[in-house]
Amino acid sequence: MTQNKEKLKHRLIVDVSMDENMIPEEINWKSSDEQNSSEESAAAALIYFWNKTQNETFNLDLWTKEMSVEEMNKMMFQMIMTIANTYERATSEDQIALAMRDFAEFFGEKTGVIPKTGKFDPDGKG
Repeated sequence: MTQNKEKLKHRLIVDVSMDENMIPEEINWKSSDEQNSSEESAAAALIYFWNKTQNETFNLDLWTKEMSVEEMNKMMFQMIMTIANTYERATSEDQIALAMRDFAEFFGEKTGVIPKTGKFDPDGKG
């Protein structure tokens, strides 16, 4: 005999204040997770959902006017590295994940997020 167990649910609340041109001025979020119960402020949020029925991604990309290009570069670098790690964990495709990390390093060097190694110089020697 199986018992009906109540599913554990968590909630993520995102509040976005926009100006008259629909450009985000403030992004605040809160998780129902008890360990992170306070509201947090963010300069950007990139949220993606996979729609299995339509076989496509829904994305919500938000950033405030105050977010600098340098901050965006750092965020993108970190996200590409995280996506590579997530992809490898989900698929065990280590070579593709390595290529993604390689691109992240290229991006990081070209945008100044990480120090130059010379790996991406034309001669490859730095």
